Amino acid sequence: MDSSNNKTVVWFRRDLRIEDNPALSAAAREGPVFPVYIWCPREEGQFYPGRVSRWWLKQSLTHLEQSLKSVGAQLMLMRADSTLTALLECIESIGATKLVFNHLYDPVSLVRDHDIKEKLVERGISVQSYNADLLYEPWEVYNDKGNSFRTFDAYWDKCLNMQMEPIFHGMPWRLTPALGKVGGCSIEKLGLEYESEKSSNALLGRGWAPGWSNADKVLTEFLEHQLLHYAKNRVKVGGSSTSLLSPYLHFGEVSVRKVFQSTRLKQILWAKEGNTQGQESATLFLRAIGLREYSRYLCFNFPFTHERALLSHLKFFPWQADQARFKAWRQGKTGYPFVDAGMRELWATGWIHNRIRVIVSSFAVKFLLLPWKWGMKYFWDTLLDADLESDILGWQYISGGLPDGHELERMDCPEVNSN
Repeated sequence: MDSSNNKTVVWFRRDLRIEDNPALSAAAREGPVFPVYIWCPREEGQFYPGRVSRWWLKQSLTHLEQSLKSVGAQLMLMRADSTLTALLECIESIGATKLVFNHLYDPVSLVRDHDIKEKLVERGISVQSYNADLLYEPWEVYNDKGNSFRTFDAYWDKCLNMQMEPIFHGMPWRLTPALGKVGGCSIEKLGLEYESEKSSNALLGRGWAPGWSNADKVLTEFLEHQLLHYAKNRVKVGGSSTSLLSPYLHFGEVSVRKVFQSTRLKQILWAKEGNTQGQESATLFLRAIGLREYSRYLCFNFPFTHERALLSHLKFFPWQADQARFKAWRQGKTGYPFVDAGMRELWATGWIHNRIRVIVSSFAVKFLLLPWKWGMKYFWDTLLDADLESDILGWQYISGGLPDGHELERMDCPEVNSN
């Protein structure tokens, strides 16, 4: 069979890398590929990305565009009112027989992906999807009774004892492009960055370098220089105490399998050397990766968690839907210096240390009694590494909405923590 007839549309979303990209690798093995990224603001709904997140996406797409060009393919950028219509245009214009993409697990994407798959299969198009974002798919990890885990420790213990497929999809040396006439646009015409945002965004480029090959450098730097001291430094809110990988992981610029396996390798080497500090640091960092996995697991198995707590005991809790308090919290004008400094840093830079995230969110929920969904949405709007699933997990933990979350009466005191 002539493989040149097997033209495949590769639909990129939050898997913006060419190394260890299962969908791209599968398509490349079968014949000509047509890589496409579709920006459809209307379908983002209430979770339309914030300014700094869109800035990162724009830089990352530029980087991906150059990477694909270096191996012989052109990334088609499209702005559309309907993702399905845009995909159909690509499929029809090149005479594709197949669509491939990598899974997403947030509530919005789950519904959209199911709908698109159904409609394309009805039209006789083969649709194949892959795991590029997780160590294990959410439907692969269940307890002994076949039920979903509802606590992180039990979930993560199970994961660590499961067999992991050591599959790593290398970088394609050469791609054969599938040609066709499609109404694409330039990166500027996608409209990811408004004119009024450009001066604020210019500052972001000084501290961050989006793109999958930059992610690789950040990972290497962390493994070689910071990981050993991670256990000791992770609670410090200054300096290079965290991996800074979260935005790269969100946009799929680095493979979580690669991060996990590289860290495990360090852990094994340190164990052989009897380096207990290194072992503890690696264990804690792997746990942080596990929490990211668990956030996707919860969203997939309990898809209502962006709307209501997993536990129903807070159903009638008297949250204070007070706009003035919410505004004071957002603007860093609560009168609590540590909270205010954190919130102002978030607004100015799109980034705050995880320890400060815990303190400011705990203050919003437990001191100001603001609805946790308000805080979750604000983090989504302002964080550089805004990630809906991680956001949901964090805020449900803080507000006591999960079985293993903080009790609602547990307060992370901003005055004690600022010492």
